Amino acid sequence: MTQLRAVSLIGAPTDIGAGARGASMGPEAMRVAGLTAALQSHGVEVMDRGNISGPANPWLPPVDGYRHLAEVTAWNQSVHDAVHAELKLGRMPILLGGDHCLGIGSVSAVARHCREVGKKLRVLWLDAHADFNTSALTPSGNTHGMPVAVLCGFGPQQLIEIGGQVPAINPKWVRQIGIRSVDAGEKRFVHEQDLEVFDMRYIDEMGMRHTMELALATLDANTHLHVSFDVDFLDPDIAPGVGTTVPGGPTYREAHLCMEMIANSGFMASLDLMELNPALDLQNKTAKVAVDLIESLFGKSTLMRKV
Repeated sequence: MTQLRAVSLIGAPTDIGAGARGASMGPEAMRVAGLTAALQSHGVEVMDRGNISGPANPWLPPVDGYRHLAEVTAWNQSVHDAVHAELKLGRMPILLGGDHCLGIGSVSAVARHCREVGKKLRVLWLDAHADFNTSALTPSGNTHGMPVAVLCGFGPQQLIEIGGQVPAINPKWVRQIGIRSVDAGEKRFVHEQDLEVFDMRYIDEMGMRHTMELALATLDANTHLHVSFDVDFLDPDIAPGVGTTVPGGPTYREAHLCMEMIANSGFMASLDLMELNPALDLQNKTAKVAVDLIESLFGKSTLMRKV
């Protein structure tokens, strides 16, 4: 199966779900780093749809365990609608975040599309964090720590219903990779829901190749592969421009291998690029690394390979 070669960029400039300001500048940083030209150099047809808009960040404390719930809902509804529209057109949406709470809108749109066309869904969640908090478990109320839980049906009514079905996804469809920071209560909840997590200890012991072989196992031509890539997945030495850095992430080479193996599968049909925070970056270094990795998702490799 050949990968979709018609891509639509969708900017979602908000840090509404985050604990640090600045992810709202992420989409522009990716454009400045040359994302469109990089994709075009691999034969990809790119349409930049510009930025969706939504409410400003009021920067308020949590209410009933959630910060900015109304604004988070509005942004995610807009993301859902934009992503779903591109999928209906037969194009690959690339969501440029913005913080990772926007994964709620993006993945729920993909899940809805899969229901409509009769495809199976596999979600690769590349992240330092499990993002499986709830209002009862969260230490901060920041919804960027909750999207996977919300997608699995654990969250406020207005968020879990965005994709038109509750839950939007089954935990069994998710493979989390690179995890190395999980809150105590969240850890118990992850085990209860039986999420498949390839944490950094697993990657250290078994290697990225084995990890990705398992994460991509059982995919077939009827599978829609969605990649939700939080830049804090990477080690902060190579990607300092995120609000929630956690040491000990994948190296530059491990990250490229991860992306190259996804590309080789041929099944990626939608992508999120989340949590890039230029305010915390060094001369747009992290955005350039992210563009480099996205190129690997579209077939860049050291040598021409027969796949």
